[in-house]
Amino acid sequence: MVSIVPNNIQIEDDRTGINVETLKRAFLDNLFYIQAKFPKISTKNDYYMALAYTVRDRLLNRWLQTTQTYLEKAPRTVAYLSAEFLMGPHLGNNLMNLGLYNVVKQAMEEFGLGLTDLLEQEEEPGLGNGGLGRLAACYIDSLATLEIPAIGYGIRYEYGIFDQEIKNGWQVEITDKWLRYGNPWEVPRPEAELEVKFGGHTENYTDEHGRYHVQWIPFKVVKGVPYDTPILGFQTNNANTLRLWKAEAPESFDFEAFNKGDYFGSVQEKSECENITKVLYPNDDSYQGKQLRLEQQFFFVSCSLQDMIRMMKAQNLTLERFHEHFAIQLNDTHPTIAVAELMRLLLDEHQFDWDKAWNITTKTFAYTNHTLLPEALERWSINMFGSSFPRHLQIIYEINLRFLDEVRIKFPDDGNRLRRMSIIDESGERYIRMAHLACVGSFAINGVAELHSELLKKTTLHDFYEMYPEKFTNVTNGVTPRRFMVLSNPRLANLITKKIGDSWVTNLDELRKLETFLYDSDFCKEFHQVKQDVKQDLANYIRTNYNITIDPNSLFDIQAKRIHEYKRQHLNALYIITLYNRIKANPNLDVTPRTFLFGGKAAPGYYMAKLIIKLINSIADVVNHDPDMRDRLKVIFLKDYNVKFAQRVYPAADLSEQISTAGKEASGTGNMKFSMNGALTIGTLDGANIEIREVVGEENFFLFGLTAEEVLQKKAAGYNPWDYYNSNPELKLAIDRISSGFFSHGDPNLFKPLLDSLLYRDQYLLLADYQSYIECQDRVSQAYRDREQWIRMSILNVARIGKFSSDRSIRDYVQNIWKVSALKVEVPEYSQSTNGDLKLSY
Repeated sequence: MVSIVPNNIQIEDDRTGINVETLKRAFLDNLFYIQAKFPKISTKNDYYMALAYTVRDRLLNRWLQTTQTYLEKAPRTVAYLSAEFLMGPHLGNNLMNLGLYNVVKQAMEEFGLGLTDLLEQEEEPGLGNGGLGRLAACYIDSLATLEIPAIGYGIRYEYGIFDQEIKNGWQVEITDKWLRYGNPWEVPRPEAELEVKFGGHTENYTDEHGRYHVQWIPFKVVKGVPYDTPILGFQTNNANTLRLWKAEAPESFDFEAFNKGDYFGSVQEKSECENITKVLYPNDDSYQGKQLRLEQQFFFVSCSLQDMIRMMKAQNLTLERFHEHFAIQLNDTHPTIAVAELMRLLLDEHQFDWDKAWNITTKTFAYTNHTLLPEALERWSINMFGSSFPRHLQIIYEINLRFLDEVRIKFPDDGNRLRRMSIIDESGERYIRMAHLACVGSFAINGVAELHSELLKKTTLHDFYEMYPEKFTNVTNGVTPRRFMVLSNPRLANLITKKIGDSWVTNLDELRKLETFLYDSDFCKEFHQVKQDVKQDLANYIRTNYNITIDPNSLFDIQAKRIHEYKRQHLNALYIITLYNRIKANPNLDVTPRTFLFGGKAAPGYYMAKLIIKLINSIADVVNHDPDMRDRLKVIFLKDYNVKFAQRVYPAADLSEQISTAGKEASGTGNMKFSMNGALTIGTLDGANIEIREVVGEENFFLFGLTAEEVLQKKAAGYNPWDYYNSNPELKLAIDRISSGFFSHGDPNLFKPLLDSLLYRDQYLLLADYQSYIECQDRVSQAYRDREQWIRMSILNVARIGKFSSDRSIRDYVQNIWKVSALKVEVPEYSQSTNGDLKLSY
């Protein structure tokens, strides 16, 4: 292979050299030539940007060599389509993957700069909301580390989900201007722009050979401009691409309108087009919000499919082989319109007949379902969908017509089944069921935990399982140990490496070797000291930023995740009130000191979730200022929880709260991150909790609550939450304390909507699980008092967590769904890092 790098670059070139002096010189060059600054007038952000460009320079050769290798060898490639990529900061991750963390730290120290301060300067890329986007980020990390040819496709949101402020206990949404200082990790590719159509109408015609065709005449056309970010694998040369699309107007300025004095009109088209990628998840309470969200999904899907077709042409590959060259994973239903768009491209743009186009399409897509909640399964009204995508509506009608014929043949005379399975929901206002389209148009359908996959087959997608049992499989989610152990918890990573070597970083099952040190008193002491040190770090952060002092010797009980009623943060809140009530009744009660930490965002339009945040903060306001608590209880809501902040929190947790109603959480990945950092879990038999409990051992997991089957039985029997309220004195007192206004400055109505929801509906059976949860928490408190045994339980959580590496998840996808092979990239030796030391100095 011919190298794309000029032969005259020297080993210690400022763009590629990796010793301290070369890095210092490169840093100053980038400060001067990129930031146009010199040290005396430079800000912290200038220093961060200069360092980021210095590190990016050392990525580029790997990245471009990877691109060239893929272009020449044309391997089968994974295209991961996701509306979210919650990447987290890039600088620390890239330093770790390059093996340059310590040498760069030394170089910065010689300038009098702290690497930790520069890492803090990086903005969180606002490209995701929660578990869905973080899973996508973990997966593209593992794809690169495992040397799997892949490309991630998504949207370059100008503004992220929102920055969360807490004012008077309430969540307040602040615009997330994550791009305001620029993004040094991305490379814009305006020369690779594509056109995306919206609205308009279709026209039918017959060609000279008598073949029927449809032409889409759009109302508007938007440009899609790609922005590429290199995603480097850990200590490998493979650097895959995250390609995010920005919407732009074909003409950004109308001179004629401007000259007529219509200054707004002169830029109106630019504004309307750019709105498509303006913000992550626009509020879809209104018709316009829903339409914008649908347009976002189609925009990035159309750009991505066109881009893949363009790649095939560049490689001189025929489109008949599209499904052989690309395995496209639909990360939930957001990209599902890709099924109809690929059909349109093949039928209308490339003149394939229906059967050939459908054969290619159904061999291309695989679908990951992320929810069992019916309200979370996307659907779009026919009128809205048809007004934006008239051609796609025709195609979906035809797909549905042919699909229902298949159903009739397999299940004759079953009209109810036809109605249930139809892609078009005909009950009331007509809707397109996107999950149904995904099931019909994909060759594989997977859940994300063993229980979730089984419940999909038994409930949510039962009809499709009976229709296509061969399509269904499970791929339990995983998380990357590089970011969530090595980078975020270097003390623990270094201790593990000292004991068992560093191969565990890419083979997490190696952590099993730690079990041999379970009764090694020196190792247990070191392990405990690591936990205490990171707890002290978090305590220091909270004291500085919240002006609250917490005891690092107390049990750190943490629930950090999206705020939602089914995740039951308010069950945790009721336990805190119960503990508070016990202490108030007996101020000298001997209780295990606890620090309760919450983190997470509520959707802007989700009032009940916002009310839960208000309740937590109101409880904190009372508990933290009551002298009877004597620091035995502290409650803190950690604002603006994101990946960057999570890297502080996961290592410090003693107890991880995973308390969703059984059968509601698809998988969860926060539970994995907590456990691999030594936190013990209190949880229900829900999502990946089941598998975590199986691997870490029942004795090392605090289980409570109804099972998914028992939840269904209780609801079927006529569940009445008042029965639990009236029969449980502690529960009644906790609820009455809230309703009396005790936690709301005497206002009895503030939390009434939340209490009414619990007492009159209790959709997520919180009251039914209350007593089991309280008793389980009492067992937690007792267990924490035996600190030596708690440490051993914590070590076992780390040692047995190997199954939950995203590397294992990707291997499952590779072997069972995608059928792709690894491809190792070779680069000239001079750009290889000579620092293979995993150890990060803290």
